[in-house]
Amino acid sequence: MSVRFAENLVVLDETLRGGMSWSLVLKRGNALRLTSLGDAANVAVLLFNADDRLDRYNMPDTLKCQHTFRLSTGHICYSDMGHALVSVIGDSTGWIDTVGGVSTRESVTAKHGEGDYQSLRNDWRRNGRDLLLVELGKHGLGRRDLVANLNVFSKISIDADGNMSFDHTHAPAGSTVDLRADANVLVVLAVIPHPLDPNPVYAPVDVRAQVWDCGLAGEDDVCRLSRPENARGLALTARCFCQHGH
Repeated sequence: MSVRFAENLVVLDETLRGGMSWSLVLKRGNALRLTSLGDAANVAVLLFNADDRLDRYNMPDTLKCQHTFRLSTGHICYSDMGHALVSVIGDSTGWIDTVGGVSTRESVTAKHGEGDYQSLRNDWRRNGRDLLLVELGKHGLGRRDLVANLNVFSKISIDADGNMSFDHTHAPAGSTVDLRADANVLVVLAVIPHPLDPNPVYAPVDVRAQVWDCGLAGEDDVCRLSRPENARGLALTARCFCQHGH
């Protein structure tokens, strides 16, 4: 049974500055809490099976098997091979964006103007794509591994004509999202504004990352019970670990 977050259970506690990338291998049975330290934060997230990095987060399969457009508590992020990578066991915001993608060098320049480290120093305007590529490179991964990402703390609203817009009131300071690893998962993050964020000022928001040993999904787990597909996905993943003796 998964144990809820508590400060005394935390084994890793780091502040991720706005505009930085970060990664770690989240072991099966551990969980990652992300906390927004300001309003309108955004964290672009990529997920890979740490034991087989060709098996990574598959956005279309994740959404269609759970009949949803967004993720929140009770949802699971599935891999290409149908493995449960991480489960959303807590989400104070009620909406994790799945389709907004990440900013690029071109989009940031078009929005905020030219600028580099030599001229702007610590106010240098980074972009999500390059940050993710830098972090992927630390693990022997690269451009071909830039699959669809999650945007934690962000919500995309869609009007009757299908136009997408960013909800800047969605995640106030103190918002939290808890992700439990159902496999050994390489988590790659970029703490960077959402590409649809209309804020004319480049102002990435700091985020706190905490890891705790939460245990595995029990029979009464909120994600297991949310859909029959999720019960099967968790069972498939558990069987893989039994077979490999992990």
